[in-house]
Amino acid sequence: MKQFLVLTAILPLMLVFFLQFAMDQQNSARVQAVSDLVYAAKEEARQEGCFTKDIKQRLASSIAGRLEISPSEVVIDADSSVKYRLEDVSGLTDGQLERGMIHYRVTVPVGRMMAGRSLFGLKEEGNVYRYTIEGRAASERLRR
Repeated sequence: MKQFLVLTAILPLMLVFFLQFAMDQQNSARVQAVSDLVYAAKEEARQEGCFTKDIKQRLASSIAGRLEISPSEVVIDADSSVKYRLEDVSGLTDGQLERGMIHYRVTVPVGRMMAGRSLFGLKEEGNVYRYTIEGRAASERLRR
């Protein structure tokens, strides 16, 4: 009887580990999908010289569609002023090289962070896994 009681106490905790593994796999696939979408948008922004409103809207809607969330939950902070390709970079300082760089930061709620949150006393609003991609890319837009 003692072993049965121990089993009933330990079994739910052991099941959480299996659920956590499955949740991590799902979150990993979602992170990869977001990374692919942001990479494609970044390449398009390189050609345009910045993240235009159209690029931002399409990125937010494609991420929202893939992750089944609202587009308003996708936070995109990116340069919207046009940057131009630097023709001759020899002799330029780091600050001068920054003039041709497009900066971006995309934050997305990917999913739940922990399975069995109520067993560990976590609140629902604190159990959100937010994935952030931040980077920069050299503009390919030429001055006319």
